[in-house]
Amino acid sequence: MLLGELDVALDVGRHLDELGVTWLVGGSVASSILGEPRATSDVDLVADLRVRHVGPLFAALVETYYIDEDATRAATKTRGAFNVIQLASMTKVDIYCSADEPLAREALKRRIFVDVEGQRLPCASAEDIILQKLKWFVEGGGVSDRQWRDIRGVIRVQGATLDQAYMARHATSHGVMDLLRRALSE
Repeated sequence: MLLGELDVALDVGRHLDELGVTWLVGGSVASSILGEPRATSDVDLVADLRVRHVGPLFAALVETYYIDEDATRAATKTRGAFNVIQLASMTKVDIYCSADEPLAREALKRRIFVDVEGQRLPCASAEDIILQKLKWFVEGGGVSDRQWRDIRGVIRVQGATLDQAYMARHATSHGVMDLLRRALSE
């Protein structure tokens, strides 16, 4: 993971903060921070971005980032994803509009702040990283070694500090409890 990627995440996040949008870093960057580091080609952010934020976000980013206003608007309406690319570094940031479901809402509420070079970076909690990666593992056909290594890496590093009851509750509701048990036992 390159510090430059985190700088870009913090820059995009600063604009989200100015709009009053709650956000966090997720995906492989988050699992590298709270688990075992690995290279990644982009940064994943989860944001409670709404249609009313699209115009101001576009205006804030358009001079230094590639951003498609129509794709951004569509993603906010469908609770999907869009990306922005910092033009100077070509660093891509995938922004996932937080779903209107319990796990997504709780993940934003449970975000933690980690110190990165003296700056506070909002990051998904270890439990939410594990749960999201279990969901992605299943959605990808259960064959992604990379997702599984990320899951196991967070478990190895965080160990006894993990909130097992929280993970079990959400793993059960998302149909990944057997995979969670397997990941915890390996």
